[in-house]
Amino acid sequence: MEAAAAPVTPGRTAVVVGGGISGLLAARTLAQAGVSTTVLEAAATWGGCVGSHVVAGLTLDSGAESFATRSSAVADLAAELGLAGAIVTPNPGGAWVQLPDGPRELPRTGVLGIPASPWDPEVRRSLGLAGSLRASLDRLLPASVGTREQATSVSALVRARMGRRVLERLVAPVVGGVHSADPDVLDIDMVAPGLRAGIRSHGSLAAAVAAQRSRGIQRNRGPAPASSRMSPPAGLQKAGSAVAGLRGGMHTLISALLAELRGQGVTLLAGTRADSVERTAGGWRVSAGGTAHDAGLLVVAVEGPAAVELLAGALPGLAALRPDAGPDVSLVTLVVDLPQLDARPRGTGVLVAPQSPGIQAKALTHATAKWGWLAEQTRPGTHVLRLSYGRGDARHGVRQRPEPRTDGELFQAALQDASALLSAQVTAGNVVDWDVVRWGGALPFASLGHKQRVAEVRGICAADGTVAVVGGWLSGNGLAAIAADTPDQVRHLLS
Repeated sequence: MEAAAAPVTPGRTAVVVGGGISGLLAARTLAQAGVSTTVLEAAATWGGCVGSHVVAGLTLDSGAESFATRSSAVADLAAELGLAGAIVTPNPGGAWVQLPDGPRELPRTGVLGIPASPWDPEVRRSLGLAGSLRASLDRLLPASVGTREQATSVSALVRARMGRRVLERLVAPVVGGVHSADPDVLDIDMVAPGLRAGIRSHGSLAAAVAAQRSRGIQRNRGPAPASSRMSPPAGLQKAGSAVAGLRGGMHTLISALLAELRGQGVTLLAGTRADSVERTAGGWRVSAGGTAHDAGLLVVAVEGPAAVELLAGALPGLAALRPDAGPDVSLVTLVVDLPQLDARPRGTGVLVAPQSPGIQAKALTHATAKWGWLAEQTRPGTHVLRLSYGRGDARHGVRQRPEPRTDGELFQAALQDASALLSAQVTAGNVVDWDVVRWGGALPFASLGHKQRVAEVRGICAADGTVAVVGGWLSGNGLAAIAADTPDQVRHLLS
């Protein structure tokens, strides 16, 4: 039987659909403004892709395990939640890239793998003399090359300005590892906002990359209270943007956020899937499992296709703006007893170029080599490895074996890939414990022209004035983008 609708005061009550990081941040902003807020989450747990699982007695991140420091948004949030002292930078070993002709250290000074200097020794080792020569032509090209189009893909920009080898040997592995996508179809303005504007300002792609990284360093070194100041990234990680994490794992951010929301009186309903939304005289009614939740304001914080499906009846203009579903990603975590990995043979991990034969994973993170706090929790010889599967692209036409599907197939693939990527035999006998975590369509897919679609979605919501749609599919992938964008969108809704 459907519950009776409670009286609502328009603008002073809100329902948030979705309890991932975006939904929780939306609820926080609403509660801070004095809005009585209810959050509905279909799953039994909170945080979405910022989750945890226990493997071999270790509580590990099951999704995001770091955040980009190109802005201070996540660090500021952590400080506000009392976690400033928990911010840590990765060990300085940096990442590697697996190329068809073998492993190479991934250059430090890049954005999405795009180098700030084609003649950096690490860049030249990956590209060869001819590749560095071609990439250096970037500084001679007019600033209009790659910037005159209304929208352009990552690959089109990189290929035009720096050439094919930069694209295939540096950019494709990073884009595949971070976004699980082919650079041919990703909108550069969504995954590297401001980069094309930087070309127009600084004259070349390399100079624009250098400027972006310089700004990120300055943000991290800028004045801050002693209790919340981050150390400079140890830290300009070789996989593009500088990154940081939290001692104990990124999932501790969710625990702190939930504690604050409960203290603010936010109603948190897990295991409660929103079935439909409809307009009422007072604003919105969200039906979930036979119960109606009425409020003056509505925030939808679920994946793009689900958000459009939920709202299309009330806002018909959204139907034509339904985004592509993100790729399905599987993460295989292995806790292994293998002392030869104490030497950290591939630094903090390996990204895999699509053309690399015989390897099905798109990336491997050597977590105990990357994070000092995690290494402290394990004895010497015990290591945590995380391999990622599900690139969601055509792999530049390279013919590959079918990707593993079952847990057993993923486990066997992980053993084989870890052995190849680390140049150390990893067998089932070395494995202390393992787990598979699957994320269905969780990574936003910012296909070409997506920035314009985002503007149209937000224009429709702004015209309505009582609803906001948030999440990585609109803000851009990654915690830094979400943490900056979600509060802004909710503040616009409140104003």
